[in-house]
Amino acid sequence: MDKHLQKIQIYFDKILPNAKCELIYCQDYELLIAVILSAQTTDKKVNAVTPRLFQKYPSLTALSNASIVDVENIIHSIGLYRNKAKNIVETSKILVQKYHSTVPSTFEDLCSLPGVGRKTANVVRAELFHIPSIAVDTHVERCAKRLGLASKEDNPYQVELKLEQIIPQNRQILFHHQMIHFGRYYCFSRSPHCEKCELKEICTYYKEKVLNV
Repeated sequence: MDKHLQKIQIYFDKILPNAKCELIYCQDYELLIAVILSAQTTDKKVNAVTPRLFQKYPSLTALSNASIVDVENIIHSIGLYRNKAKNIVETSKILVQKYHSTVPSTFEDLCSLPGVGRKTANVVRAELFHIPSIAVDTHVERCAKRLGLASKEDNPYQVELKLEQIIPQNRQILFHHQMIHFGRYYCFSRSPHCEKCELKEICTYYKEKVLNV
């Protein structure tokens, strides 16, 4: 293993040994719905609305028959709520009608659902089916670039491919969560905790913004 990557993994294991998905769910489909809702908003905000949503619509069948306006009213505090309300109702209909009320495991099937892109599909495959996957959200993309695991010019898909190539499959799910938590709680977009970070020597942000080199 590359010494650069090894140093990152050792540090992540030190500060984030038990990183995991922070979305709250009980049923498989609830995770899928929660991840769809999490686009461009925080897990905390999603967790604030899903209990009421799943209490009022306690099954896929119930959610598939929900009024989109009513769903909008329940999730209106999160971003893009109108489009998300439409997507989760339509996705529920498809899951009931095409997949016998189960969440599919293949990447292609997941990405065919309304509101599901590469990131959502990878989260679901990793969390529900334990399939090695790297889901690239804003935290993963930012940290990967700062730590030299991807180039500044890379788009999320290119970041995903590069991480999948260098991270051993048996580490991908944990590493993905560690990257998210590292970006969420340590390596902020603005004013990250550089001075306390043991990775600052290899961090492009620290070199450019703090050391000005």
